[in-house]
Amino acid sequence: MDTTQERILEKAQERVIETLARNMDLYGITMSTGLLYGTLLFQDKSMTLDEMGEALGMSKTSMSTGVRTLMDLNMVEKIWKKGTRKDHYEVNLDWYQNFIDLFSVKWRHACEQNVVSLKKSLLELRALRETEDITEQDRERVDLSIERIENGLEYYHWLSRLIDTFESHEIFQFVPKKKLES
Repeated sequence: MDTTQERILEKAQERVIETLARNMDLYGITMSTGLLYGTLLFQDKSMTLDEMGEALGMSKTSMSTGVRTLMDLNMVEKIWKKGTRKDHYEVNLDWYQNFIDLFSVKWRHACEQNVVSLKKSLLELRALRETEDITEQDRERVDLSIERIENGLEYYHWLSRLIDTFESHEIFQFVPKKKLES
């Protein structure tokens, strides 16, 4: 490739890397970890932490933290390379599975935390409702809160089932993977 073609390739890749990093930020992934993922995506070989740090101008510690995050989300895996002692990493190229893993881990965790909180509040409110010295007006306020919390629990039950459809790949029966038409 001549230098003009090389620059077009680099610019296109940089645009995608930055966009991916910004989108991953929506899921609580730091921009630097998103940039790391994008950088790994366009490599034709695995990379060491040192190579990643050099490519991104970041410390090995930052790269290690980012790689750990991406490995926890199953978006990057450590691979063995003959003849070297350093760990090598490569990106999982299945974008569907990457989204499923990222979505499932983040949303399942949030769901579980919220359900625990709502159930605790529901128990407290049901006990409060049964106290003898509660006024009718306060009982109505408590009942309204109970109703809203129960609606929230129904929502989190639905969201948990939605996450299950992603994890089981059942989602693809409803929204099939489709090849782009050129």
